[in-house]
Amino acid sequence: MYILVDTRQSVNAGYKASFDREGISSLGLAPDEFANWFQASSRLDREAIQGFLLGDFEDRAKCAGAIRRLSRAPIIALSDVRSLDQTLLLFEAGIDDVLPKPVHVREILARSEAIWRRVNGGAPLAPRDMPPVPTDRLRVFFDGRDPEVDGEALSLPRRERHILECLVRNRGKRMTKTQIYNVVYGVYSNGVEESVIEGHVSKLRKKLATRLGFDPIEAKRFMGYTFVG
Repeated sequence: MYILVDTRQSVNAGYKASFDREGISSLGLAPDEFANWFQASSRLDREAIQGFLLGDFEDRAKCAGAIRRLSRAPIIALSDVRSLDQTLLLFEAGIDDVLPKPVHVREILARSEAIWRRVNGGAPLAPRDMPPVPTDRLRVFFDGRDPEVDGEALSLPRRERHILECLVRNRGKRMTKTQIYNVVYGVYSNGVEESVIEGHVSKLRKKLATRLGFDPIEAKRFMGYTFVG
């Protein structure tokens, strides 16, 4: 889930629509609304956030500082006007990247994933790479593209692809059904039951097992799922 913060409702709505087209959940808030929500948010809610997207608004640097105290998720600022002084101020405040508008949401996803890798201590990787898996046969791109098995694309519905990305990003860590649901559907999703995750994961595991010859996702009843490669 991505959090969009801007005083202009049209900006939040525009980027939310772009994220929706990529099958990525997002939540758009005005700065005051965001400050109140974020301070009251639970650890589980914050863990579901894959990145923060900050538009041009007053006290943006202060907002970034508040985010960094409670979250390690990437913070990306969008700039309407290029300004070296403003860019340096934003970096000093803890923002990870500054992008001039307009920018495609898939570039935002790719840059966010690159930031995640740096934060998690991984060595810089080429844009088409992912952290290595034991078989070296599966590649996940985190930018809207389908994964590849043995160099050939594995076509997946957007939700299944997003679940795979979530599990691979957290390789070795057990993800509960609730955690996966919050990442994929958003913490305030309505009308979709958490049980839908079980169906998505079951279909994903069958497709991966068919192509790989083994199931790379370990499932434990009542405990969740782990990508073991």
